[in-house]
Amino acid sequence: MQITDTLAILVAEALESAQAAGSLPASGDVEINIERPKQAEHGDFSTSLPLTLARSMRMAPLKIAEVIAAACPEHPIVGKITHAAPGFVNFTLSTSWLQSQVDAVREAGEHFGSVDTGKGKSVQVEFVSVNPTGPLHVGHARGAVIGSTLANVLAAAGYDVQREYYVNDAGNQMRVFYDTLYSRYMQAAGQDVPLPDPAYPGEYLKDLAVDLLKDLGDGSVGKEKSEAIADLAPESLKRTLEDIRVVLVKLGVSYDQWFHESSLLASGRFEEVLKFLEDADLVVERDGAKWFAATKLGLEEDIVVIRSGEGGPTYFGTDIAYHHEKFITRKFDRVVNVWGADHHGHVARMHALLRAFGLNPDRLKIILNQIVNFKNEGESLKFSKRNNVMVTVEELLEEVGADACRFTFLSRSPESHMEFDLGLAKTQSSENPVYYVQYGHARMASVLRTAVERGIKYETADLSLLTHDRELELIRKIIELPAIIERSAERCEPHHLPHYAMELARSLQRFYEACRVVSSEEGELELSRARLQLVEAAKLALSRTLSLMGMTSPERM
Repeated sequence: MQITDTLAILVAEALESAQAAGSLPASGDVEINIERPKQAEHGDFSTSLPLTLARSMRMAPLKIAEVIAAACPEHPIVGKITHAAPGFVNFTLSTSWLQSQVDAVREAGEHFGSVDTGKGKSVQVEFVSVNPTGPLHVGHARGAVIGSTLANVLAAAGYDVQREYYVNDAGNQMRVFYDTLYSRYMQAAGQDVPLPDPAYPGEYLKDLAVDLLKDLGDGSVGKEKSEAIADLAPESLKRTLEDIRVVLVKLGVSYDQWFHESSLLASGRFEEVLKFLEDADLVVERDGAKWFAATKLGLEEDIVVIRSGEGGPTYFGTDIAYHHEKFITRKFDRVVNVWGADHHGHVARMHALLRAFGLNPDRLKIILNQIVNFKNEGESLKFSKRNNVMVTVEELLEEVGADACRFTFLSRSPESHMEFDLGLAKTQSSENPVYYVQYGHARMASVLRTAVERGIKYETADLSLLTHDRELELIRKIIELPAIIERSAERCEPHHLPHYAMELARSLQRFYEACRVVSSEEGELELSRARLQLVEAAKLALSRTLSLMGMTSPERM
């Protein structure tokens, strides 16, 4: 149970007790919100419930706050309860309870911070899902980091998580890709075969065609185009996906499943779901095409699901079958899609689709990650192979490393535009937040090694000796992690993690500057043992946070 839940229960009990005693009039059902006050002198937590109750109770909110504060039952977690104008009840955590949390954190170990809000529920996180037509562009990296981190957070919150990459291997983009690959293959074999119109851009296809000719031979040269493509397509798809997979692994991203669009269509699910919608009178035929009747569900226009002629299903058409498969067949309780900002118009459509399936649209969360602008030494970068400027995720990783990529991409909420400063990401100083946070972990590791080298054992310690303001401040920051995980999971907002990591690293810095940790001098040894346990707890909290972000926790820097 979170601290805020415990305090809310105490307030509810105080309200009920005061009303039973006649100190406060009846109020009916109320929602009790526990928040952190803006000013530290007002305690660790507070509630503005008296301000909410003032009108119905016809009492001054300050008087209501006074009565509630006085009626709150004692609890080990609470050290002091006060009331303040204009109508707040403030809570200060007990010093002895805070001290005891050092041991609780150490006992939890690498699992510290985990909560059970998602216990018994399943969630699928689908992210990246780029057409397998070439290397990952830097524009895809942010979604990869957001999706993989969110999956980690949801798992830490108790959800049964599946990470999925949706392989768009059956759409129009792939047809253009294969047509272009055929021309490049024939050209590599010395044949004068022009590029199709439209053709897929990129030097990557030339290299792929040369490799396929070398490895598969020229047996497809004399075949009809359709037969040659049938020969080349499986191997080209396999190689392109493997290249994507390898780069994503370097970025710290992995998947539980790679789901192929082609398997969805081959299974007949698209036709099955289309018939379901037709039977529900949600499909109309117009201009030779079939449309999802979204206007019947409150949208401004209908959406094409099957193109006219031999066009086949649209992207939205296959998305219908894919999400039916997610919710109805695999029965996920929640689904999270991490998409690029250019999918903005698709969100309302997907929520309308869930209503068509008879499902609560809130079960589908769509995260749109905005464009990232890159700069170096104050100058904006425009990506262009022609101008020799970095284009691929692999090049970005070679430039700054996976940890800097992940922390930087997570540092802003997905819907916010952001600037990625390549120069700052490589800086080995406290100006670089990635370096600053990881250095905090390495410093704590160094402190613990020093203790071992000096023969100081700290398996047992008197934690009541931790009374310094910086010690208690650090403990307060450490124990925020479970609430950070819970909030990040429920709101699908992984950007809270890097902010918490920075705050924890700053608290560590202040503690380190104010409190001498390792001392074997007589009279200081017991305090040193207690502080070493605190350092270990802080190191665990920071390591867990870095792990959730998919980053390493260096022992030395």
